[in-house]
Amino acid sequence: MTVFFDDNECLPVLKRERKRRDQITRMLRKGYRKSSRIKTLFDEHRIDLSEIKTLNDLQLLPVISREKLIEMEMAEPPFGGLYNADTQIDRIFISPGPVYEPHLSEDDFLWARAYHAAGIGKGDVVLNAFSYHMVAAGLTFHGGLRRVGATVIPSGTSSSEMQVQMIRDLGVTAYTGTPSFLLSIIQKAEGMGYAFKRDFKLRRACFAAEPLQPILRKKFEVEYGIDTYQMYGATEVGDIAFECRQKDGWHICEEVYVEIVDPATGKRMPHGSFGEVVVTRPNDIFFLFRFGTGDLSRIIVAPCSCGRTSYRLDGIVGRVGEAVKVRGMFIAPSQLKKISEKFNDRKLQLIVTRSGHEDRLTVKLEGESDSHDDGSLEAYFREYFKDLCAVRMDVLEFVKAGALGEKYQLIIDWRDWKEEK
Repeated sequence: MTVFFDDNECLPVLKRERKRRDQITRMLRKGYRKSSRIKTLFDEHRIDLSEIKTLNDLQLLPVISREKLIEMEMAEPPFGGLYNADTQIDRIFISPGPVYEPHLSEDDFLWARAYHAAGIGKGDVVLNAFSYHMVAAGLTFHGGLRRVGATVIPSGTSSSEMQVQMIRDLGVTAYTGTPSFLLSIIQKAEGMGYAFKRDFKLRRACFAAEPLQPILRKKFEVEYGIDTYQMYGATEVGDIAFECRQKDGWHICEEVYVEIVDPATGKRMPHGSFGEVVVTRPNDIFFLFRFGTGDLSRIIVAPCSCGRTSYRLDGIVGRVGEAVKVRGMFIAPSQLKKISEKFNDRKLQLIVTRSGHEDRLTVKLEGESDSHDDGSLEAYFREYFKDLCAVRMDVLEFVKAGALGEKYQLIIDWRDWKEEK
């Protein structure tokens, strides 16, 4: 039976949305009074504050990208006019740009839900391999671990050999950091003569800041007996989503509101469609609303068997700019790579053309059109492609193994928009 961090994780969806609406409208009202930038943004876009009555009304407001935030802070240092000057700042972090980030107090729930969902808590000794220097990562992850009662070793990015020694000497049971760094620690331990699974107690790992590739997850879990979890966030808005033990999508944190939007218009995409992840985190310190992460994902509304009622993100499939929009849906290289993995790492290539005023989608797949356990390979491939990409292909073309070459493009867009003008 799932044990929740608090009762908020079991709220009915409508009650959660009403709560989030009230929090965000309060934030906007206060921001309009306290922040010169918020007032200017509303006035420039001719938006009456009273028009923001529902979460859907947030679409009236512009999406603020990281690049735009940097511009704002350069024009009006240090916080781009988004700061509440009547509030005491506990901590200020810096990320490249530079972006100055006034943060909430240490009582905030940052990352605590993620660690709790992964089963980390009292009795755990956790190696925190995120940097504690200037950036938010080290201290905010540290705060989440302490919130769930774990003992934290603030190892940061010290050498792999030192990390091995701390894991051994201090009986470390869990790790948080990037997956690539944990792999380097394990490889260092093996080079020092240890058998990691036999000689160490580390049995859980929570990863962020870097994708966890399926092949690496399998290696951690099967070879080293480490139960792995993914966490997702951004320094500007904190934690956004996390995996529970079902590992079927990333639960959106109770402290944020997430939209999936068309990057070109800022308008919300229907549930199940891929688009940019846009986040609003209600707070009284830094009035940053509709922050555009630049990441592409989609929302899963189906209930999770863990019992949490929050919607989930279907992982991150790529970045805005890497993806191509076909019939209103985004397709990213990482989605195609996932499809390739599903079909024994066969190479495939997506070609987008235009016929009249309609997009046409052709997929080239290396190898023969042989039989499949669930019927013909072609039928199964088409079904899986449509399910993952939310768009139907027009042509599936089987080509000889090696026909695409070594340095081939995953996506080719041959549409000529000039012809339609």
